[in-house]
Amino acid sequence: MSLPSGHGPAPVTASSGTGWWLVDLDSRVVSGPFDSRVDAALAEFSSGPRDEWDALVPAHGIRRDDGVLVPRFSPDDRAWLAHLSEQLDRLADDWDALIDDADPLTGLVCEVAAAVAEAGLPLHDCGGRTASRQLGGVCLTPAPGEQGVLVTWTQHDRMALGRVRGHAADLAAQQVMNTAVAGVLTAFGFLVEPFGDTSGHIVRGAEDPADPIDWD
Repeated sequence: MSLPSGHGPAPVTASSGTGWWLVDLDSRVVSGPFDSRVDAALAEFSSGPRDEWDALVPAHGIRRDDGVLVPRFSPDDRAWLAHLSEQLDRLADDWDALIDDADPLTGLVCEVAAAVAEAGLPLHDCGGRTASRQLGGVCLTPAPGEQGVLVTWTQHDRMALGRVRGHAADLAAQQVMNTAVAGVLTAFGFLVEPFGDTSGHIVRGAEDPADPIDWD
């Protein structure tokens, strides 16, 4: 869909299908439908500067007759949930042994895993369930006594086990990556604290948690 010249969002066109729309904070459709999230985002930019109470955001769904958007998963959403599910399969066996679905730590580890994946970082296959365990990544370990999730970085086996760059380089990489992961989670609003004498961190919650993950 082409964008209009000048400022202001494109007008709403009649549509009974599912697509991308530009909506306000009350989920009321302002313009659309668009072919993609990118097109909707470009329309947002063309609408001119707005304050935080009058913001417009791209959203995927069906526009009701009253102009309110009914959210629906987009193909991107489904691909993201499939990726996140694959990442969660990499969690250590301790999660199955110590934590059940009703435990608050279950929701917390899902949110932490989602944040890590959104940052472009892989989870470490702590349970050895895939052929890529040796690649390393972020390891999420349950810490019921601390009421949180222990977050640490694991290098590729060439460093973690083979020490191909030496012990000092291995320790330096561990500390730098642990600090970087903790910084990302802090920036995303999680409550992160150093753990013990190691460079790992405990995550106990979020100051401004994201919307709960809806798997349906």
